[in-house]
Amino acid sequence: MKGLVLSGGKGTRLRPITHTGAKQLVPIANKPVLFYGLEALVEAGIEQIGIVVGDTADEIRQAVGDGSRFGAHVEYIPQDRPLGLAHAVKISRGFLGDSPFVMYLGDNFITGGIRQVVSRFSAEGPEAMILLKRMPDPGRFGVAELHLGRVVRLEEKPARPRSDLVLVGVYCFRPSIFEAVDAISPSARGELEITDAIQWQIDQGRRVEAHEVEGRWIDTGKMDDLLECNRVVLDLLPERREGRVSEDSRLLGKVILEEGSEVVGSTIRGPVIVGAHTRVVDSFLGPFTALYHHVTVEGSEIEHAIVLENTVIRGVSKIEDSLIGRDVVIERSNTLPRAHKMMLGDHSRVSLA
Repeated sequence: MKGLVLSGGKGTRLRPITHTGAKQLVPIANKPVLFYGLEALVEAGIEQIGIVVGDTADEIRQAVGDGSRFGAHVEYIPQDRPLGLAHAVKISRGFLGDSPFVMYLGDNFITGGIRQVVSRFSAEGPEAMILLKRMPDPGRFGVAELHLGRVVRLEEKPARPRSDLVLVGVYCFRPSIFEAVDAISPSARGELEITDAIQWQIDQGRRVEAHEVEGRWIDTGKMDDLLECNRVVLDLLPERREGRVSEDSRLLGKVILEEGSEVVGSTIRGPVIVGAHTRVVDSFLGPFTALYHHVTVEGSEIEHAIVLENTVIRGVSKIEDSLIGRDVVIERSNTLPRAHKMMLGDHSRVSLA
């Protein structure tokens, strides 16, 4: 079995962060979200992986390489424009050949991995298997209707959902999916929809089964979802202390200090991760905060936030519920303390009045 990871989208819901970087490489607990998907595939026994890439291809290639760091062999499949998930399948036929495969959206996060669903797909032999999750607001997603465990209807963002089971961005297919992709036409938005291809298989009497996800599923396409995913992962990680901590600092709860990090005269209340070669001085870090590598925080308060690499934050009270990009400088002017909520793109500079 092979893996197909989709990493070609433009990430419009995460702008301005994604104006200058791939949405799949935004870190969750200091690891790019794409890496969690690659690790899940390898953990399920899938080592031949194709990654569909678009405008951010060079960045994805540099981060992932040949896949050996994950125990996989990775090939890259260029997609000129994001023309739909079924289009990504269509252009990947040369890589996939006659192999069954798992398609995994590169900005999805699922706790517990996919080993169970891959094993079930292999054992039961349906033409397709889709992962579903019960959601309180299904109309925002693709929705599946089941009968006796089999999928009988799929609808994309219906006004009146027939169920609360929404499509998670993981699918298992046999090579017959290529016939379905060839049979469908572009949707009203000009894309080849994977839901249309799966519905074509259903209409042809082919067996499409569902696997309901019991753990957490998070589509990390928006800032609030990224912060929630960061919170979930930080709760799961074991504590590590590889950095240096001054005697006048306090670490409370689970605090992860990566190699080369330094905490001076500060209080950190976990769960928190401080990245490699990041320096925290005379500051407070509150729960569910992730500072990536080579970040500097001085005289500031940060809580429930993700701060990307090479960013400097000085004299700011208080940053919370925020996603801050790479190479950002945030410094304080003479003003009264206040809380700030923001999403800043790479190379920004902000003076807070």
